[in-house]
Amino acid sequence: MSKRNILFVAGLGFAAGFIAHQQMNHYQKVTPEKALKQAKEAFKKAGPISGSWIYMKPEEIEKNGLMYNAYRGGVTRNIDGENKQFEFYVDVETGAIIDSIPTAS
Repeated sequence: MSKRNILFVAGLGFAAGFIAHQQMNHYQKVTPEKALKQAKEAFKKAGPISGSWIYMKPEEIEKNGLMYNAYRGGVTRNIDGENKQFEFYVDVETGAIIDSIPTAS
């Protein structure tokens, strides 16, 4: 096999692998477990948390005129000796926290 054919086959293989990788990343969504882990890490930056939960089924929410497919979850934090609860929404596609709302105790 000549060098030209080897380079052509290697280039073709690289291109096919790159396209397959891009397609797989497009279809991978954030799991509820990973969404909860990311949200807990974000809340821990402001102090310790004592509990957390997440719904496993995504739901559609509207935020700032945009529709998102998101997981809903919550955390409990101890602030000044009092337990405070926060509800959050995590985008299924990106894993970004869309919204965080303190809930009534």
